[in-house]
Amino acid sequence: MSALLTGAFGTTIGEIVDPEQESDLPARIRCAGQNKATSLRVSAWLPAETARRGRAMNEVRIAIFVFLCLTGASLGALFFYERLPARQRQDDTHSVMRLIANIFVVMTSLVLGLMISSAKGKFDAVNRDVHSYATGLILLDRMLVLYGPDAGQARQRLVAYAERAANGHWTAEGGLSDRTSERLLQELGAGLRALEPRADPQLSIWNDIREQYRKVLELRWGLVEQAEGSIPRPLVLMLVAWLMLIFATFGFRAPRNAVIVTSFVAASALIGGAIYLIVDMDAPFEGPIQVSPAPLQRALTEMRQ
Repeated sequence: MSALLTGAFGTTIGEIVDPEQESDLPARIRCAGQNKATSLRVSAWLPAETARRGRAMNEVRIAIFVFLCLTGASLGALFFYERLPARQRQDDTHSVMRLIANIFVVMTSLVLGLMISSAKGKFDAVNRDVHSYATGLILLDRMLVLYGPDAGQARQRLVAYAERAANGHWTAEGGLSDRTSERLLQELGAGLRALEPRADPQLSIWNDIREQYRKVLELRWGLVEQAEGSIPRPLVLMLVAWLMLIFATFGFRAPRNAVIVTSFVAASALIGGAIYLIVDMDAPFEGPIQVSPAPLQRALTEMRQ
């Protein structure tokens, strides 16, 4: 019973309540403890691919939503124009609508430029961090080789972790740290702490190994924290609203023929695809635009030699 109530705080119910009084606990507390422990065990095995598919589907939904909104706004204005009263179809009305649309054309261009710059800047920063991380893993491996045969087991754990990292396992469901990768690093840290340097050169190398291990951990957690997108969804919705106004203005008094309809549909699809790529680039480990795992794969090749 007390083992089931062990959670993230590292304390069991047996450490708080006397074992003889444990049976007197309310049934709802015991049931809650069981549910909590069960959820902890299940969540530890949730695959990262489920979260990846969920985030990819969200990006696809955003692109489809943009396409439908822009197509509806342009074609709605195109076919609804003839039903408006004559006084609302005058040239003055159309001129004022064009002036309003011009304001939002400029604002939309600025916001799109900022979104592209933000997503590209984040993508480049994460790419640099991945190269630094791969370099850190290689340096840690070389230090373990210099330490001697006593570090062989720790080096095997490092290689096992590098294999998982090279396969793209950075985060689990909800953007949290991948539990298997975290366990491998914890085992590596335990193996490093278990080393007992005998002579002065080994002691110096051991200190360097511990320092490099801390740097690797810092880089890894930095990459995990950058796995999620940073573009606010309200900003995307506001941008879509501006684009709808612009497309509706374009459709107002436009000729009703197949060329115009096809142009509106194609433009809506292209803008939806552009926003999809921007949002996808903002999540550098997901979707068609991803940070390359080649640095980690090269590091793994070096470590296996």
